[in-house]
Parts: sequence; structure tokens; C-alpha cells
Amino acid sequence: MHRDLLRRLFVTASAVFCAVGLLFGTGVIGQRVAESAGGALSDEATLLAPDGPAFSIWSLIYAGLIAYVVWQWLPRNASSERERSIGWLAGASLILNSSWLLVTQADLIWLSVVVILALALVLGLLVRNLHRNPDDSWPARIVVDGTHGLHLGWVTAASCANIAAAGAASGWEPEGSLAAVLAVIVIAVAAALHGLYQWAFGPRVAIAGAMAWAFTWIAIGRTAGDPQSVPVAVAAAVAVVLVLLSLVAFLVRRRRTAAIA
Repeated sequence: MHRDLLRRLFVTASAVFCAVGLLFGTGVIGQRVAESAGGALSDEATLLAPDGPAFSIWSLIYAGLIAYVVWQWLPRNASSERERSIGWLAGASLILNSSWLLVTQADLIWLSVVVILALALVLGLLVRNLHRNPDDSWPARIVVDGTHGLHLGWVTAASCANIAAAGAASGWEPEGSLAAVLAVIVIAVAAALHGLYQWAFGPRVAIAGAMAWAFTWIAIGRTAGDPQSVPVAVAAAVAVVLVLLSLVAFLVRRRRTAAIA
């Protein structure tokens, strides 16, 4: 019982810390993320940067995280094995989320890469534990699985953009066709990661939706914004189709298997 209370307090304190980081990241206290690190993280910094509206997904993620903090305090969830398996990881993800915002304020662009990769790893472990301790109720699917799935899907795509931004800020960004080829390869790797998630965690609409959203806005950014690149836009659009088709195929296969059983 004591550890359950400590876990819930940890998640809540982590959420408060995350809120502080958000004040910096949105420019209420410090610089907006797009303006930090010399603009390396803006939506026009690299070929892999999603267009501006893509980042509106954070409103949904943060709303879900707030709902999750409340959820884990509900009596029915306080001591459940499912919450015990993810609570500490959820708190760690909130701390890493805020830490990323804070290190970008200090223009530590390569440290931000380390932080976002650590965040992706923690979220991957969290979703793995959700898969191992399923809860098919709609509230749990939305508040817990949906929130953390969106978070993982977006952070996976954002990691690619973050690495590209760090490289560009260090003067490592290639030019011309080589830059486009490398960007296409990174998009292919990110799409393959969705396949890995689906294999490991089963079909998860939130993960697929977040990654498809990111790829969509990369395609839009490379078509209508700067820098423009037709090959990268096409690759991103193909990634959207592949992610969604693989999700649908997996869901159909699961339904048929359940019907036969």
C-alpha cells in the first residue's frame, strides 16, 4: 500500500515538473521550442521537420496525460497490477518530457537527442507493459493506452526530426540529392519502427495515428513549405499509407482469428 501511494505521488509530482517545462517550451517563461537552439527545431529547419500544425497533437497528448494523472488516483486503479507495471515509467516519461524542453532552452541540442531517445525507450517499455496487462474497457483504452500510444508514436517520429536538427545545427547536413536520400531512408526506418511496435504490442490505433499524423505534416511541409523536396514528400506520403494499411490489415486479421476461435 505504501509503494502504491508513493508511486501515485511520484506520477503527480512528475506531472507538475512537466507543467513547468511546458511553460518554458511554449514561451510563457523562456523561448518557444521553435526559437531555441538557434531555430534548429523549427518546422523549416530540416527536411524531416513536420509543418507547424503538426505540433497541435501535443494538446491532445497533454490533455491525456492530465487525465491519466487523475485516473491513477481512482480507487479502482490505485493498487491494480496494470498501474503498478506502468506508473513509475509514466512518471519517468513526464520527467523526460519536461527535461527535453528544458535542455532545448539551454541550446543543448545533442543532449536533447539523448533525452528524446530515452523518452522513446521508456514509453516503449510502458506500452509493452500495457500489452502484457490488457484492459479492454473503453475508459482504459482512451485514457491509458490511447494517451501513452499517442505519446510513443509522436516521440518516435519526433526523434528522427530531432536527430536531423542536431546534425544540421552542427553543420553536418548534406546538400542536394544526398540530403533527400538520407531523409527518405530515415522515414523508411521510422515506418519500420511502427511495424516493430505492431509486432511487439499488437495493433494500436494511437501509435499508428500519431505516426501517420507526423508523416502527413512532413509531406505537407516538403510540398508547401520550406525546404521543399518532392522525394521526401512522396516518401512521407507513402509512409502514411503503409502505416495505416498495416494497422487495418492487422485489425482485420485479429478479428478473423477471433471469429474462428
